[in-house]
Amino acid sequence: MSSNSSFTIPLGISAGVHIGAIVILALGVDFSSEPMPTPQASSAPAVQAVVVDQQKVAQHVERLKQQKLEQQRKEKARQDELDRQAREATQAREREQQRIKKLEQERKQKEIETKNAAAAAKAAKLREHEEKQKAAAAEAARKQKEAEKKAAEEAAAKAAEKRKREEEAARKAEQERKRKAEEERKRKAEEQARREQEQMMQDALAAEQAALSQTRNKQVMSEVQRYTSMIRATIQRNLVVDESMRGKSCRVNIRLAQDGFVTGSQVISGDSVVCRATKAAINKAGRLPVSSEADVYNKLKEINLTVQPEFN
Repeated sequence: MSSNSSFTIPLGISAGVHIGAIVILALGVDFSSEPMPTPQASSAPAVQAVVVDQQKVAQHVERLKQQKLEQQRKEKARQDELDRQAREATQAREREQQRIKKLEQERKQKEIETKNAAAAAKAAKLREHEEKQKAAAAEAARKQKEAEKKAAEEAAAKAAEKRKREEEAARKAEQERKRKAEEERKRKAEEQARREQEQMMQDALAAEQAALSQTRNKQVMSEVQRYTSMIRATIQRNLVVDESMRGKSCRVNIRLAQDGFVTGSQVISGDSVVCRATKAAINKAGRLPVSSEADVYNKLKEINLTVQPEFN
């Protein structure tokens, strides 16, 4: 509505100004100037003009002057009115422009205020969001600390329980160690006593065995000497001798089976003639005397024997 009125007033002023200009032009005709003389067809009108009442002409001219002055006054008044209206229209237009400018400023100010309010609301919302996040983080941190504290307390309780169990286990282990150490000490003492007793028995048995062995060795050696003599005698019986063998001998190695069978013979050293005769005598005998007793046979199963021919 204000926009239509702002255009209507300037248009009215412009139309008034144009109309006033046309009126001024119309009234600007110089009525005081006398009319141009027109050619007369004859001298009769001129004569008539002479007789015109000069006073009436003067009055008529005066009326015309007055009319012109009145018209000029009215035109001036009208022009003054138009100027006043133009000034008022200009002032109104300026006021309207100021109002429009003010409204535009107010609109811009409102836009700025709206933007500021929106920015403030956004900032407030952001602050609220940040506060919520901080509160949530603080709550999470609090819960985390509570959980850590609870976990630490549980860990401390478990550690205390574990330490208690370990101390109890260590105490029992120490008791067990002492018990085993005592048992080991007793076992070692008993073992030592048993070993000492066994050693005494072994020493006694060894002494007895030594005595028996010595006796048996004497018996075995006696038997070995006896069977060695018998083996030599058997070889001598089968030995073929002659004078060339006198004072000579042969040393041989003889291997015998448990029944006295000769399993092998080998010359160790000596006269070759005597050695041949000795090997021939051994082979001829085929079996030599041995003892049935194992310890005596073990001494005789492989013997080194020196054979020296005997002469009557």
